[in-house]
Amino acid sequence: MKLFDLESPLMQFLNKVADMMWLNILTFICCIPIITVGPALTALHYMALKMARNEECYITKDYFKSFKLNLRQGILIWLIQLVIIALLVGDFLILNYSAISFGQPMKLILLVVSVVVLFTFTFVYPVLAKFDNTVLRTIKNAFFIGILQFPKTILMMILSVVPAVLFVMAPQIIPVVFLLGFSVPAWAGAKLYSKFFQKLEDQMNGAGEADGEQEIEQEDERIFKDELDESLQEEPPRIG
Repeated sequence: MKLFDLESPLMQFLNKVADMMWLNILTFICCIPIITVGPALTALHYMALKMARNEECYITKDYFKSFKLNLRQGILIWLIQLVIIALLVGDFLILNYSAISFGQPMKLILLVVSVVVLFTFTFVYPVLAKFDNTVLRTIKNAFFIGILQFPKTILMMILSVVPAVLFVMAPQIIPVVFLLGFSVPAWAGAKLYSKFFQKLEDQMNGAGEADGEQEIEQEDERIFKDELDESLQEEPPRIG
């Protein structure tokens, strides 16, 4: 096999890098209005999972399909996230700079709450991208998955902050961060949770077939509305 044949490992690798660069640019552009960060990240994780599974996809078309499909819920979740972050930052500032002494227990409680929030929002956009549900249940399911996938959640959190650290510590590689800072961590995270998501998908698709439910329309590849949190609690040994 020649080095530059379309099917050669080198060309496949270069094609994937090019796809990740374009996916990163699309995400960056769609995040610029700020209000659309939620649907932009949802579409990012939708594409990252497809790429991690080596599924056939068209970056621009499929990205905007997910973006449009999850626009309303993505914006709502993003606004909720902003409010929670603002409240936590405000609480930390009050605890650290207030003349009143709140004591270590209050700081510990705030730390625990912050960790729970981080766990939840690490998975909330991947869950929104794949599972059709209400906003509150999506957040609840993301929390359960974040806890059940504990080691992988920590690794995903680390991966998500690496580009920001590189941006601050090594300004000379800012162009690389701009081209790959969103897509590579999302793709690596999708590699970590893909098998677990697949088990949930198989479980729910099997339940849907048993209930005689029809197949989902091709335009919407998300799993039907479900009681995912109850499924997670019933079968913890199935964690992948």
